[in-house]
Amino acid sequence: TRSGSVTGVQTCALPIYLCGAPVILTGLIHAPEEAKRRFGHGVIEVVTGGAAPPSAVLAKMEEMGFNVSHLYGMTESYGPSTICAFQDEWKSLPLNERAQKMSRQGLPIVTHSAADVIDRETGAPLPPDGESLGELVMRANTIMRGYFKNQAASDETLRDGWLHSGDLAVKHPDGYLEIKDRAKDIIISGGENIASLEVEDVLYRHPMVMEAAVVARPDATWGESPCAFVTLKPQAEGQVSADDIMAWCRQNMAAFKIPRTVIFGPLPKTATGKIQKFVLRDQAKAL
Repeated sequence: TRSGSVTGVQTCALPIYLCGAPVILTGLIHAPEEAKRRFGHGVIEVVTGGAAPPSAVLAKMEEMGFNVSHLYGMTESYGPSTICAFQDEWKSLPLNERAQKMSRQGLPIVTHSAADVIDRETGAPLPPDGESLGELVMRANTIMRGYFKNQAASDETLRDGWLHSGDLAVKHPDGYLEIKDRAKDIIISGGENIASLEVEDVLYRHPMVMEAAVVARPDATWGESPCAFVTLKPQAEGQVSADDIMAWCRQNMAAFKIPRTVIFGPLPKTATGKIQKFVLRDQAKAL
């Protein structure tokens, strides 16, 4: 990179880039103050993916001098497929509102010809109203030809000219895509659909919560109910109760979306830092 010296301080004329899953960003945010360093490079550009970053994490990263861009993709699409391209008009928005927009999956990247949200039953494109929930589908030259020696799975995933992601999403009036949940992670409680990502986003905004994941728990009355697994900040352990978490949710979401069960402790993760929800689902069923 090109660099120079200003009053004896090394400066870099190009952005500094960091790539990492949201769990890496969370680790930076909650690192001990004595371990944090400030550099003279200005804003550090970060790209994140692998899981949907909570808007609260993006807001805290910006406060620390990191500008985060969200990428979305699948192994089946040969990596990144969309990017939440930043728009200049977002600069005037309050930080929390700006972070909400930046946490969306965005628009197709240059190598992808199309991405859309379609009705899961009819395959028809859904209106860009930010509310109509359907499946995110993609089309590109980089889409896989199929799964190895698994024609049935290939036919299910690749049909009608689209790669079917299995992610439930909406399309906003500005054309930006936003994933609400994986189809298998939607919680159906009393006939109402609850997006686990929406509940998690509220939990991440709690000042004492470091990490959170929400899954369905069998419920004798409602069929399923939200079960929240929460990792508290070290200084909050023993100071925050399940009732405190539920009260926070009650202030920030509809009553039927509030977790009826809250479990505290570390979250199971893969080697790349993705939370293993299938493990949490098994734990929730055993409660």
